[in-house]
Amino acid sequence: MDALPDRERCEVADRAGPDGAESRELNGAKRQRVVWRNVILMGLLHTGALYSLLLIPKAHPFTWIWSYICFMITALGVTAGAHRLWSHRSYKAKLPLRIFLAAANSMAFQNDIFEWSRDHRAHHKYSETDADPHNAKRGFFFAHIGWLFVHKHKDVIEKGKRLDLSDLLSDPVVVFQRKHYKISVLVMCFLLPTLVPWYFWGESMWNSYFLASILRYTIALNITWLVNSAAHMYGNRPYNKNINPRENRFVTFGTIGEGFHNFHHTFPFDYAASEFGFRFNPTTCFIDLMCWLGLASNRKRATPEMIMARKLRTGDGST
Repeated sequence: MDALPDRERCEVADRAGPDGAESRELNGAKRQRVVWRNVILMGLLHTGALYSLLLIPKAHPFTWIWSYICFMITALGVTAGAHRLWSHRSYKAKLPLRIFLAAANSMAFQNDIFEWSRDHRAHHKYSETDADPHNAKRGFFFAHIGWLFVHKHKDVIEKGKRLDLSDLLSDPVVVFQRKHYKISVLVMCFLLPTLVPWYFWGESMWNSYFLASILRYTIALNITWLVNSAAHMYGNRPYNKNINPRENRFVTFGTIGEGFHNFHHTFPFDYAASEFGFRFNPTTCFIDLMCWLGLASNRKRATPEMIMARKLRTGDGST
């Protein structure tokens, strides 16, 4: 999964700007230049998150609960929204649900829906190659966060231009969020999480900002990045032993259902992103609930016969 709180850096298809520049030749070897702005911003963000831990005992219990609610909304904006709906089109969502998921995606601040989905489609199509934005073959650190610290490889830019993204541009919700992304991030990721505890139960603005905004945001980022790193390196491969993505229960728990990664890369169209339906998969439960409410439909599923045949043909024999 792709996550980067720097909108310009993910312009893989539109332009090769300062943050999308090609790698250069130094001493005969290709080296990607460091994006120092991202290094500094990420350093400050994680320092702020560590400081936030000191504020937990001083905060109102309702602030803890609110921070967790914001985390869940943030996660759904990525998992049910940018990932399963817009990147893979694994189900259909009506306008009210798409608006909610777009707002939740702005709370996640991991690039707008168009950019996130574009990079994620590149990740699937060119997985573990230089055209994969966070190629796990370059190591855990690169796949987790290091890919944000360097300019994109030229293959990410060149091959990203070949992707068909017309479905994203035809969705008015995606277009609106992209047009107003900066203000939506300011409101959803920082102002709303901070102001609610201050206004409704008298929490200090300081505690609200660091716990509901900074700490929640930093945890959400790192949990998302674990799908790119840990779930591509640690775990079993019961569906396809010939690809890197793994089944990782730890990542599954943290990402509310995105750690069944060997299954997902084998059957990317499956709305549950897992063979096991709602088990360890709150995102699937959310989509099922939306279908029950009439806000979602057309859930795509890999059949049990298809799954078993694939296990027998390419699986590693684990369960």
